[in-house]
Amino acid sequence: MDVEVQGAGPEAPFLGARDLFETERTVERPVTVRIVEDPDERTRVGHTDEGHWLTISRQAATSAMARELALHEFAHMHLYEQGHPSHTQSTEEAIFLALAGRSVEQRKLTHCYQIANHMKDIYADDLWLDVAPADKLVAFLESSLAAAVADRPADPPAWERLTPASDPEITAVNAAFALGLVERNGLVGDGHPIYDLAHAAAADAPAVEFEAFREAFRSLDPDPDESEYRKALVDVTRAYAGGKRPAAD
Repeated sequence: MDVEVQGAGPEAPFLGARDLFETERTVERPVTVRIVEDPDERTRVGHTDEGHWLTISRQAATSAMARELALHEFAHMHLYEQGHPSHTQSTEEAIFLALAGRSVEQRKLTHCYQIANHMKDIYADDLWLDVAPADKLVAFLESSLAAAVADRPADPPAWERLTPASDPEITAVNAAFALGLVERNGLVGDGHPIYDLAHAAAADAPAVEFEAFREAFRSLDPDPDESEYRKALVDVTRAYAGGKRPAAD
């Protein structure tokens, strides 16, 4: 893997992640990591025919999670190169198919994009968790979920996976994602505190079918075809924001 780090920040987390990732998989196209000073800069990835780029704040690049974050993003790049349906399916198309002709609140529509990102993240995490310990990821999910359940504002996070200070409904779905992910990969035991946090989030949003979302994330087909993945994404979108059909004349 060809990884170039640009900007005022450490190279070690990204080169270390590269070395770990290459023990199982690789990214064929060159990767450019752009470290920026703005602590509010959202970690994001882009793809072109010539290569991939990762934009990340210096705060995130120097955090304890930096290597794991890089592994996660390398996994997204690998899935994109492999043409995995989770990374080729248009989110906009799936949301349109799920909600066409229905009236949906703007906040729920926004949340649908976050749920679609959770679906992509499941597949990325399935890859990198094969090559690195999961303890930092589990601790991150637990602390992020605790902040969201407490509905307390937080400093800009190093890794935006769950949303602190969010409304109860998307917090419940985020909790279902966290449990689905850790159970899918066997990361925690039954008595782990993340279960109490997740159940508290579910109790705060009784209208959300928490167990259905948990199972949907946990049981995503590891190797779906395009049609199967599109259906899974449409199903979770409709389950969260099905909305109302306009009344007949």
